[in-house]
Amino acid sequence: METLQILQILWFFLIGVLFIGYSILDGFDLGIGAMLPFLAKDKKDISTLFTAIGPVWDGNEVWLLTGGGALFAAFPHVYATVFSGFYLALMLVLFALIFRAVSLEFWSLDEARRTIWKWAFAIGSFLPALLFGVALGNVILGIPLDDRMEFTGTFFTLLRPYPLAIGLLGLSAILLQGCTYGALKTAGELHDRLVAAGRKIIVGYAVLFVFAGVLSGIFIPGSMGNIPAWVCAAIVLASLAMTAVRIGTGKGLSAFFLSSLSFTGLWGIAGSLQFPNLVRATGGDQLNLSIYNTSSSQLTLTVMLIIALIGMPVVIGYTIYSYRVFKGKIVL
Repeated sequence: METLQILQILWFFLIGVLFIGYSILDGFDLGIGAMLPFLAKDKKDISTLFTAIGPVWDGNEVWLLTGGGALFAAFPHVYATVFSGFYLALMLVLFALIFRAVSLEFWSLDEARRTIWKWAFAIGSFLPALLFGVALGNVILGIPLDDRMEFTGTFFTLLRPYPLAIGLLGLSAILLQGCTYGALKTAGELHDRLVAAGRKIIVGYAVLFVFAGVLSGIFIPGSMGNIPAWVCAAIVLASLAMTAVRIGTGKGLSAFFLSSLSFTGLWGIAGSLQFPNLVRATGGDQLNLSIYNTSSSQLTLTVMLIIALIGMPVVIGYTIYSYRVFKGKIVL
């Protein structure tokens, strides 16, 4: 195998790791935000949940920026195609994240309009949680591309049944992340509500997972014969079962890790179905955007790898340190 091929494969997995890290870490604060109006009964509950995510939520989004930057540098044609084709959806995500950040600050300062800022935070969390999964479902299923690697569909092309099902599955995984992390950080009635919500979400998560699997068998030929995808599917189901047992038993950290493992399994399935493609084309395999026909040069991938080997331990170390500093239950 040539050096360039090795680097292309390596960067496929490294970018996957970055997106997994983002899903796990920003997933829980998106999940808490999306459920905020339904879980928090008063100002104290909202303050508790905001305090639980406040010190870490903006650091969690570094993983998304890093993943997007790595995609741009390693596979620029994919970056250009996805960001131009999904432009409207990504603008919705961007504005949602902006309102989310603003509402978190204004809620504590603008007492007269706290209800507005609460719902702004919830909607700003819900939209990205749903649309990230819809985007992933589209690149797995395939989007209309021409021979210049340009998207030829419309915004409504993205709203097909399979991507919407993947979007709902991703949303359920994010909501479960929010419940397990919230239960880890809270006590009393708020903790109990998070645990009860988590148990219900696990059921919905499992149903959506099976439904998405059936749709994959229908819409993606050959997916049922993908052995790595079946292994990852077993990890997802086993993790969900163990999360259901652990959540609310005083073993909150293990429940959060198990929920995160199920999320990792979902990404494993996506990677197994995609490799070596990054974006499938509905017009035929010859139009697919793969790691081989969209990558940067060998020199670029090598320099990026050196930077990653230096920078990633710093990012991981900082993440671990920040969570250790702010560990423990939130008591107001």
